Amino acid sequence: MREALKLADVSKPETIPTNLRLLMILEDVARAGTPVTPSEVNERLGLPKPTIHRLFSTLEMEGFLQRELDGRSYTVGGRLQTLSSNALSSMWVHTARTTVLTKLASEVGETCNLSVPDRDAMIYLDRVETKWPLRIQLPVGSRVPLYCTASGKMYLSTLQGSHLNRYLESADLSARTSNTITDPEKLRKELAETRKRGHSQDAEEFMSGMVAVAVPVLNKEDRLVSTLSFHAPVQRLSLEAAREHLDRLRGAAEELRLLLINGG
Repeated sequence: MREALKLADVSKPETIPTNLRLLMILEDVARAGTPVTPSEVNERLGLPKPTIHRLFSTLEMEGFLQRELDGRSYTVGGRLQTLSSNALSSMWVHTARTTVLTKLASEVGETCNLSVPDRDAMIYLDRVETKWPLRIQLPVGSRVPLYCTASGKMYLSTLQGSHLNRYLESADLSARTSNTITDPEKLRKELAETRKRGHSQDAEEFMSGMVAVAVPVLNKEDRLVSTLSFHAPVQRLSLEAAREHLDRLRGAAEELRLLLINGG
């Protein structure tokens, strides 16, 4: 029924209710995963040209979409990202996610985190703390850099070439520790290795004395929507020992993927 409605909408744009058009544009932009122009979206919706540009202008003005540097294309804006995060954090979804994270934290013995990208940072969406008294305090809602954290590097490794180039050209790769990768080309190589092995790592690059590993949580289109990670103090766990838990981490990421696909 839903697919039939979509086909009818595309072939007869006048049948799309006015109050549904903005939602369909947001849905199309989010599904694309890369910046798109109004014309590209309209190839699927078939609305009058003045209408599609007016709707894009409204969504940009209200913060749901953001114009890219080329001045023509648009991507997800801050307000839509906040909406998505709030939807992911709804009570029943949160309960299901917490169950997965709690089990993982028990198996690994360290604090486990679920993070989502937000422009130039990762935001901690969910976490389950270790029971050890020695722990790193990064509460839900914390924003951490992309270039020197396991979750951030996992996200960066999935970017298309042009977007990664833009990030590397503009990002402030300030040293957080003596291990932070501050050279853009060295970081590019690290991200290429991350892509190959399917996981990322933080070798005391964000905080001295802390290591972390992360894997992606993918949607049904196999695009990264969040990252699953755990971190630990080096006094208790080496990076080599942390990597021994990768199978558990990947198993939990697959459980979270299924929750996302099946709606909990």
